[in-house]
Amino acid sequence: MFFKAAGTEELDAFYPIRPDCVANVPKTRFRPRAGKTLSERRWHAAFTADGHLDMEKVLRRIQRGGIHPSIKGAVWEFLLGCFDPESNFDHRNQLRQERRERYDTWKTECQNMVPVIGSGKFITTPIITDDGQPIEVEGVPVISSVPDKKAAQWMLLLHQIGLDVVRTDPALAFYESEANQAKLWDILAVYSWMDNDIGYMQGMNDICSPMVILFENEADAFWCFERAMRRLRDNFRCDTTSIGVQSQLVTLSQVIKTVDPKLHQHLEELDGGEYLFAFRMLMVLFRREFSFIDSLYLWEVMWAMEYNPHIFLSYETGDSSSDTNAAVTSDQKMLKQCGKFERKNMQNGTSDKNGALSVFLIAGVLETKNKQILKEAKGLDDVVSIMGDIVGNLDAKKACENALKIQNKYLKKAKKS
Repeated sequence: MFFKAAGTEELDAFYPIRPDCVANVPKTRFRPRAGKTLSERRWHAAFTADGHLDMEKVLRRIQRGGIHPSIKGAVWEFLLGCFDPESNFDHRNQLRQERRERYDTWKTECQNMVPVIGSGKFITTPIITDDGQPIEVEGVPVISSVPDKKAAQWMLLLHQIGLDVVRTDPALAFYESEANQAKLWDILAVYSWMDNDIGYMQGMNDICSPMVILFENEADAFWCFERAMRRLRDNFRCDTTSIGVQSQLVTLSQVIKTVDPKLHQHLEELDGGEYLFAFRMLMVLFRREFSFIDSLYLWEVMWAMEYNPHIFLSYETGDSSSDTNAAVTSDQKMLKQCGKFERKNMQNGTSDKNGALSVFLIAGVLETKNKQILKEAKGLDDVVSIMGDIVGNLDAKKACENALKIQNKYLKKAKKS
């Protein structure tokens, strides 16, 4: 049933493009494939009668061919650690309800300070001055007062979130609706209020957008985004001395230096040894390098390959220590429930989050552009141009498989040295 029309028309039904934008949208390579893509039928068949999920079987299928659009949201909740595969239906329903209530409480808290939140509208102009004085904005209820410094810092972010919302996935028909844009704005506004450390940074809108589209319930979309941000939040940690992905760029440099010293040397001579040209790819997980559909496909394949069965437990307890990794390594059954990439890390005793699959994916792209960079790049602008040519031209599955090969090559060479 789900693979009768596995072409562009079927995918467009899930993520329709505005007619005036069709010509400018990158070509989509992903197609649901029978026997490879996780279908709705196979997804439901992976659960026991009371709701335990055979995650090993699910991961295997996702790594082969992604997830059918009809079930993406439900599967992502497991991939991102919203739910434990060992839990049952009743426990998950209870947990979902508790999370919805928690989100509603936070949203009400925000709404009491800025009434436009939850109204189906959003703002794109400042509502307070830098020194905390309310600004009257046409069509927006006036803020009577700013309770404290934290609230003031948060309110100063809200119009920037609105400006980014307007620019988010403009080719998608979904965002022609102001109510859908407001839903994205509400989630980002609530998240920035709850995350005191990061708040909001440009690019988080690109991460959140797919969740808003995949989940009808706003609270469910929020929690899926919140789990994704647990993996990515360090990307957005910036100050006057460093950028959030700096540590990953350092790892990328080490990987290329190890697997392709000649390429690394050439990049260093071009003053590109810090690999800043890869900044955006790491920051928003290739959202700009792929079509919307392909970026979702890439994410789910990456998350499946990086999956660790202890992800839910560590998120719920707040314990991300290496002890859980050791437990997985010592249990062969649990090891089988890890994704390909994570399993290799476990077997080699490595668990550095800076060595994420995305780092090896970029290393793989650089390797495929090796000859061109060595021959044509006379300056850093040439490298940026060559890397820019991959926009819309990357095959997500091949890119991930190539990343695994680079990881294997790197681990072998690093072990020898």
